[in-house]
Amino acid sequence: MSSGQATTKYIRTSAQKAGLVLDQIRGRDVGHALATLRFSRKLIARDIEKLLRSAVANAQQKPGFGGDVDRLFVAKCYADQGPSMKRIRPAPMGRAFRVVKRMAHLTVEVAERPVKAGAAASARARRTGKTAAPQASAESGKKTQD
Repeated sequence: MSSGQATTKYIRTSAQKAGLVLDQIRGRDVGHALATLRFSRKLIARDIEKLLRSAVANAQQKPGFGGDVDRLFVAKCYADQGPSMKRIRPAPMGRAFRVVKRMAHLTVEVAERPVKAGAAASARARRTGKTAAPQASAESGKKTQD
């Protein structure tokens, strides 16, 4: 089972705001997560989308990768607080207010879902359009007595 991880640092948003978007994609398949990020109205979603694509590319480069990107899902994603820039804003009567401009470090990890033995054959049949042959049961061979 292969996995890939990507980290981006010093993103100019708070960890709380980034965490709201990361909560929406945690545990989802990569395709669904990318669609969620694409249509999100949060500006941080664009940075997270780039980060997710980078994590998928990193997973594809690993030697144990199975080759099917559709089996990847977002295993872990979190936002850590980075350094804060402190700025001064003038206030009335000679006072000053402090403005804290926060930064975040984002991490996304993707992993492959394990394939079940029967699920692989049925998924292959769905892709090719062929249906599996129905199995004859012992009940259907018996004649009923009325």
